[in-house]
Amino acid sequence: MILKPSALLCFYSLWGVLLQVTAVKNKSKASQGQFPITHNVTAVEGGTVNLTCRVDQNDNTSLQWSNPAQQTLYFDDKKALRDNRIELIRASWHELSISISDVSLSDEGQYTCSLFTMPVKTSKAFLTVLGVPEKPHISGFTSPVMEGESIQLTCKTSGSKPAANLTWFKNDKEIQGVKKTQQRDSNGKTFTVVSILDFRGDRRDDGAIIRCRVDHVSLNSTPQIATQTLEIHYYPTVKILPSTPLPQEGQPLVLTCESRGKPLPEAVLWTKDGGELPDPERMVVNGRELTITFLNKTDNGTYRCEAANRIGHSSAEYVLIVNDPNALAGQAATDHALIGGIVAVVVFVTLCSIILLGRYLARHKGTYLTNEAKGAEDAPDADTAIINAEGSQVNAEEKKEYFI
Repeated sequence: MILKPSALLCFYSLWGVLLQVTAVKNKSKASQGQFPITHNVTAVEGGTVNLTCRVDQNDNTSLQWSNPAQQTLYFDDKKALRDNRIELIRASWHELSISISDVSLSDEGQYTCSLFTMPVKTSKAFLTVLGVPEKPHISGFTSPVMEGESIQLTCKTSGSKPAANLTWFKNDKEIQGVKKTQQRDSNGKTFTVVSILDFRGDRRDDGAIIRCRVDHVSLNSTPQIATQTLEIHYYPTVKILPSTPLPQEGQPLVLTCESRGKPLPEAVLWTKDGGELPDPERMVVNGRELTITFLNKTDNGTYRCEAANRIGHSSAEYVLIVNDPNALAGQAATDHALIGGIVAVVVFVTLCSIILLGRYLARHKGTYLTNEAKGAEDAPDADTAIINAEGSQVNAEEKKEYFI
C-alpha cells in the first residue's frame, strides 16, 4: 500500500509528539530526586551577604533566585533585576550563588531559590539584618556639681535591632540595678534604648570616670562606650601635722597645715589662743607651714589653722606643750630603773620556783622493802643461817629509807 505524502507528514508529526512526551515523562521521573538546598543567613546593616542554592543532582535544569517581593534576581547566570548591589558569584547546573552588598534593613525577608523541574521545586532562605546601634551619648551633667547635690545622667542609643543593652560603670566597677527603657524607632524595625543613672555628689567621686557601654550582637565583641568625668566641689578639711611628737625647749618645731578641698584653699590662717601669733620673729609662716625656730615655755598654748574656699571653711587645732629636756632625761632614767626592777623580780621568782621543785622531787624519790631473816645473825654457820631464815620470810618488816 502506498501512502500519500500528506499522510506521511501526519504520521511523522504524531511520532515526534510521542517522542517529546516520552522525553518529558523520563525527565520528570529523573527530576523527582532533585531538590534545591538553601540556608538562612544573617547580615549586619551596611555589610555584605551571600545567598547560595545547591542541587546535588541536576540534568541541566535552570535555577533562579527571587527576593521577598518575588522579583527575579538571577535566572541561571542572567541578571534580571537592575540593582548594582547584587552580583553573581557562581552559576552552574549544581549551584547558583549571588551576593548583596551594602545590606539595608529593607533587604530583610524570605528569599526563594527555584528549580525548574516539573513541577517547580523551591527552597526558602530567610535573611536577617542586624541594626547597628549608634554611638551612645551621656547627657544631664553640668560641671561642677556641689557635694550632696543630686546628679542624673542619661545614656541613649538608637538604631539597634534587636534592642541593645546598656551598662553603667564608675571607673572600672559596674553599677548594678540601673533600669533601662526601649521603644521602636519611626521605621518600625530598630529600637532606641535609654538608661538613667541617679546618685548624689560625693567628694570621693571627684575625678571619677562614668562610662556607659553599649553591647550588641552586631558589634562583634567590640562595644561602644561614652564617658563622663565627674567634677565635685566640696568644702575643705584641715589637719595639723607636727614635725616631732615631743617638742623640747630650745629645739625648733614645724607645724604643717594639711588642707584638702575643691577648689583647693589657696591660703591658710594661723592663730594662737584665739589671737595673732605673739612673736613673729620666732614664729614664721611660709605657705601652709608655721615654724617656731626656738621653743620656750611661753610658746605653750593652742594653735589653730583655718582654711577656706568658696564652698565653705574648716579649721584644726594643735595643743603645744614644750617639754624640759632634763625632765625627759630623768623620766627616761626612771623608766629604765623600773623596767630593771621588774626583770630582777621575775628572775628571782623563777629561781626560787626551780629550787623548791627540786627539793620536792628529791624527798619523794621512792621507797623500797627489805626482808631480813630473823635469827640468821646468831647462826654458828651459813647453812644454819639459811635454814633458820627460810621460815621467817612471812615476818619480814617493811623498811623505808629517805634521801634528804
